[in-house]
Amino acid sequence: MMNRMIVANLVHRPVRSLISIIAIALEVTLILLIVGLSLGILNDSRQRQAGLGADVVVMPAGTTVIAGVSGAPLSLRIADVLAKLPHVVEVAPVVMQISTAGTLEIIYGIDPTSFEKLGGPFHYLEGGPFRGPNDVLVDDVFAKSQQVKVGQPIEILNHSFRLAGIVEHGRGARKFLPLATLQNLIGAQGKASAFYLKLDDSSNAGEVVKEIKSIPGMRSYNVRSMREYLSLMTPTSYPYLGTFIHVVIGISLTIGLIVIFQAMYTAVMERTREIGILKSMGASKAYIVNVILRETALLAIAGIIVGILISLVAEKGIVYKMPLVRIEVTLGWILRATIIAIAGSLAGAIYPAYQAAQKDPIDALAYE
Repeated sequence: MMNRMIVANLVHRPVRSLISIIAIALEVTLILLIVGLSLGILNDSRQRQAGLGADVVVMPAGTTVIAGVSGAPLSLRIADVLAKLPHVVEVAPVVMQISTAGTLEIIYGIDPTSFEKLGGPFHYLEGGPFRGPNDVLVDDVFAKSQQVKVGQPIEILNHSFRLAGIVEHGRGARKFLPLATLQNLIGAQGKASAFYLKLDDSSNAGEVVKEIKSIPGMRSYNVRSMREYLSLMTPTSYPYLGTFIHVVIGISLTIGLIVIFQAMYTAVMERTREIGILKSMGASKAYIVNVILRETALLAIAGIIVGILISLVAEKGIVYKMPLVRIEVTLGWILRATIIAIAGSLAGAIYPAYQAAQKDPIDALAYE
């Protein structure tokens, strides 16, 4: 009986019900898409770092997990020192340069011989390796997004390069230049941004890290096993990313709370006589509160379902239109968004429900 009455109330006021559902759906969509975009980019970066196949990474002092922000301050002579350490099989110097032309990206300058010894040879989908200093390799994700073919010119850092090959994605960057070429472009001849080490056994990573730290002058360097390095690539490790996510959740929660409060408060005012009739028939305060909160919960559930569907469709659409963008709408965040939306909706309905329960049945029946 109560449920039929609640559904009838919502159907009787379709515009207000629809607005409330849309507002909650917007709240859920905002959380899922913005958080999904942040986590998608972060996880994509972590997966590409893992795809390098290295066991230890050596970076300058003061750097964070956001690789490449410090230019190329390390001398290539360090590679000779690292190569002599026990358990070190290969040392691959990499120059990293941030480019903001069109989109934010990190370009790698590599020595193909040492770089491919980390995680195996590149898997070429089209074309082949560098044939000269003005060649560039790109991964298949970039090639698809820009619809480029082998042999076409590509502009990087205000210079034109020939696309020599398209490789399978997942090897650190999306664009690769010869090491010496990128060094010359950024004025860092004989320098590198980081050294990636391949060991005879990944279980020796901790021992190698200690060995490197004991080398005179390298104690302050940022030296980590790749397992530790990848474990640090979380929202809390990126400046303000965690704060940004919390702000988005706060704004979304506020939207839902205000809209539900307005909708339920107005509904209570309009149904003063109905509430009076219920109370004159013996309905308790708890019964009235239960009716209001159930109605709110029904609106919230409908809004959550719509929001999730919109988010899933938007995820597919964004990835289709912008292949370089990574977005992840995960089950964990769907559950979090559901809890946040329900909690915010019920919080917004508490005061209107309390007001409805306090109405005097005589005054309510006399209300016009």
